[in-house]
Amino acid sequence: MSVLIKDTTREEREAIIQKSIALSTLDSPPPDKTAMSLYQKYIDGETELDDIVDTLLSKYRCRKYE
Repeated sequence: MSVLIKDTTREEREAIIQKSIALSTLDSPPPDKTAMSLYQKYIDGETELDDIVDTLLSKYRCRKYE
């Protein structure tokens, strides 16, 4: 199943994000405000998930080794 904006409806994108959040918070804290705002951009059809992943990884990546 494609999760690209062009291949999903708003409702499908919202369900994808809700399932992702549910799985990721099983043993972790909930996403922060930055992540939630990025997820909303995906739901609204403004940003692809790959771009969100890249943004979040760059935010949390340890800069010590770069």
